[in-house]
Amino acid sequence: MNYGHYVGMKRFSDFAADDRPLAGEKVKIDEIINREIMITGYRLTDSKFRGSNSHRCLTMQFELEGRQLVLFTGSSVLIAQMEKYGNEIPFLATIKKIDRYFTLT
Repeated sequence: MNYGHYVGMKRFSDFAADDRPLAGEKVKIDEIINREIMITGYRLTDSKFRGSNSHRCLTMQFELEGRQLVLFTGSSVLIAQMEKYGNEIPFLATIKKIDRYFTLT
């Protein structure tokens, strides 16, 4: 087939790269509190759990001690921080628990 007339046309992979799943072993947020991690990716989706306070779910991909990991949370503070600073990825951060909420420091 002659694809010459498609020269310069976008490929699906050029604009759909964010649709790939975030890879890594799933961990609970309590397992990494107060430990420095390198955040390498994130995704925001609608939460499947309607009983929670948040209607959104943050999937955060990160590295810790050479392992690629992911966590899932409805934390409104972490969601807001990733919306504001996600364009800075990759970066080092520590998740702290302050009273009832989690925050990046």
